[in-house]
Amino acid sequence: MSTPILLYIDPGTGSMLFGILIGIIGALTYLIRTWIVKVRFILTGGKAVEKNDDKIPLVIFSDDKRYWHVFEPVCRELDARGMDTVYMTASPDDPGIDNPYEHIHGEFIGEGNKAFAKLNMLNASIVLSTTPGLDVYQWKRSKYVDYYVHMLHGPNEIAGYRMFGIDYYDALLLSGEYQERDARNLERLRNLPAKEIVMIGIPYMDDMVSRLQEAPELAEHERTVLLAPTWGESSIFSKFGGRIIQELIDTGYRIIIRPHPQSFTSEAGLMDELMKRYPDSERLSWDREPDNFETLRQSDILISDFSGVTLEFAFAYDGPIIYADTEYDSSPYDTWWLDTPFWTLEALSRIGMKLTEENLHELKSMIDECIDDPRYAAEREEVRRETWVYPGEGAVRAADYLINKYKELTGREEQ
Repeated sequence: MSTPILLYIDPGTGSMLFGILIGIIGALTYLIRTWIVKVRFILTGGKAVEKNDDKIPLVIFSDDKRYWHVFEPVCRELDARGMDTVYMTASPDDPGIDNPYEHIHGEFIGEGNKAFAKLNMLNASIVLSTTPGLDVYQWKRSKYVDYYVHMLHGPNEIAGYRMFGIDYYDALLLSGEYQERDARNLERLRNLPAKEIVMIGIPYMDDMVSRLQEAPELAEHERTVLLAPTWGESSIFSKFGGRIIQELIDTGYRIIIRPHPQSFTSEAGLMDELMKRYPDSERLSWDREPDNFETLRQSDILISDFSGVTLEFAFAYDGPIIYADTEYDSSPYDTWWLDTPFWTLEALSRIGMKLTEENLHELKSMIDECIDDPRYAAEREEVRRETWVYPGEGAVRAADYLINKYKELTGREEQ
C-alpha cells in the first residue's frame, strides 16, 4: 500500500501564490467593474456615470487589536469634524469595532489572508495604517485606492521594520527628524519616488499624558520595579531566564512582571515555568491586564529590552529605565542599509543603564542610581524632543492632513 504524499508549501512560495491569485481576482474584478460602468453609460443614454459611487473616503486598517489605542485619538478627532471613516481590523475582538464615534464605522474583515484579500480590492480614497510591508507580501496596493498613508505606532525608527516595510506607501506621518532622514536615505538607495512626509507628533502618547494629568495623585508607596520584556530570542527572559526575577526579588522592592502578550502564545512553556517558579506573592505580581496605564503609573522604574513600552515609559511617564544588553541583528531590517546610527539604541544608552551578564548582580544599586540621579531626567527631556515634535497636537495634525489630502484627491472644497 503506497504512502500518501503530503504537499508542503513554504511561507515564501505561499505568499507568492497568494499574490498571483489576488492579482488574477483583482484583474477580473477591474474588468467586471469597467463593464458595469459601460453598461450603465449605455442604459442612461450616453450620460456620464460616476464610477466611484461606492468609494470610501477614508479607511483605517489595523492588523491587530492592540493598535486601537494608536488610532483612537485620530478617530476621535476625525469624528468631531464629521469625517466619515471605516475602521477595518483583522481582530474579531478589536475594541474599535464597537467604538462610540458616530462617523467611525468599525468592521472586522477577517484574519490573515482573508483580511488582505479584502484590502487588495478595496475601493477608497485614502488608506491609513501602521502595518508595514505594503505591496511586499500578501498586502498589495489596490487599483481602487488613491493614496496610502503610514503612521508609526511608537517613537522609534522608521527603518526598524523588516526590509522594504515602507517603500510603497505614498506618505508618512512621523514624529522626529531622524525618521525623515532615514526614509529619504532609503528612497535614494532604492531609487524610489519621494514620499510625502508630514510631521505630526505622537497622538496616542498625547493621550497618555492627558490621562496622567487627569488621574488622581498617587498615594505614598514602596519603591516599585516593573519588568516588562518583549518576546523572542532577543528578550530578557531568553537571555537571563529566571535569574533576573530572583535578582529583583532579592532587592526587597515590590516587583511587577508584565510579559509581552505574545509570550503566552509563542513561549507558553517558558511562561508556565517562570510563573510556577515565581508565583504571585506579597512582593511579586504578574500583570496581564489589557490596559497597562495603572501599572506604568505605579512603577518607579522600568526594566526592559527593545519593547516599545520602554520609550513610552521614559517619555510619557517621565520614568527611568534599565535596558538589557541583548543582541540586535540588523540584517533582516531596513537599518541594515543605512550608515546612520540606530537611533533607538543610541537613545537608550543616554536615558538609562545597560543590564549585562557582568552587572546583573548589581541590579539593586543600578535601580537606585537610575531613580535618584538627576542626569537621567535631563537626558530624557533632550531625547524626548528628538522624537516627539508637537506634543499635544498629534491627533489634530493627523486629522488636518487626512482631511486636506481627501479634499485634494477628490477636488472637494470646504462648504
